[in-house]
Amino acid sequence: MDLVRLEDGTALLVRPIEATDKAMLAAGLTRLSETSRQRRFLGPKPRLTSAELRYLTEVDGHDHYAVVATTPADGDIVATARWVRLPSDPEAAEAAVVVCDELQGKGLGKQLARMLADTARAEGIRRIHATMLSDNPPALALMRVIAARLSDGGHDNGIHEVVADLAA
Repeated sequence: MDLVRLEDGTALLVRPIEATDKAMLAAGLTRLSETSRQRRFLGPKPRLTSAELRYLTEVDGHDHYAVVATTPADGDIVATARWVRLPSDPEAAEAAVVVCDELQGKGLGKQLARMLADTARAEGIRRIHATMLSDNPPALALMRVIAARLSDGGHDNGIHEVVADLAA
């Protein structure tokens, strides 16, 4: 567990996600605005299914790594960050970061992105892929935090894919 401080001094705990986090993760989705949910899931997402909650919380730390940021007082999940190794390319992973609206713009996403890059590198990942809506500049900025070099994977119907080469 790591203590992180945001630019405004807010302290949060960052820890690996656990299988017992399902209810808190579902509750965290309700703290996201419709825009934030759409940016994270590339479309409307009113709730997470039980299968999605299993997938998002039951991770192995090697092929699927995820952390959550929680409030120290009550343990509420206020952000998640993850990467999932691509079966077709074991040196690449798809990554995603989401921060609750009231904490966006305070540096938490950048800290989580750096943690993702560090753990991915340690697990043999050399490239991080991210798929995002074309009108999501914060996601592109997070990929620039991760990347030694950023390449454009293309645009298709408002969806943008970028690939970040991790520095050795």
